[in-house]
Amino acid sequence: MAKIIGVGGIFFHSPDPAALMAWYQDKLGLEINDYGGADFLHADSGKAFPQGARTIFSGFKTGTDYFKPSDKPFMINLMIDDMDGMLARLAEKGVALEGEPQDFDYGRFAWVMDPNGTKIELWQPIEPAG
Repeated sequence: MAKIIGVGGIFFHSPDPAALMAWYQDKLGLEINDYGGADFLHADSGKAFPQGARTIFSGFKTGTDYFKPSDKPFMINLMIDDMDGMLARLAEKGVALEGEPQDFDYGRFAWVMDPNGTKIELWQPIEPAG
């Protein structure tokens, strides 16, 4: 029986897609491909976090404050491999955090806003205790 096995992409409007992707490249270190986007290979995240890497697909109740200060009805969560290194990079690049980073038993989190006003959640998974 056919089933969904993952998210194949996230596509969105931007007044200036090239400038937006340049921001992601400069501020967050994304490698931009020849088509102007970024590829995230499942093998890379699986190698870094064999049990912890996953894509969450979930609705949030209308009116939640979790996406604030963005007024968009969505947020993008990007998996990273080194929270301390990313926080240092963001500080060096002058990118302000939205709130304080937080640690949970399932990962470390920090938040920034992109130039389009989209809240970006940065997540470093933690491998589940075995």
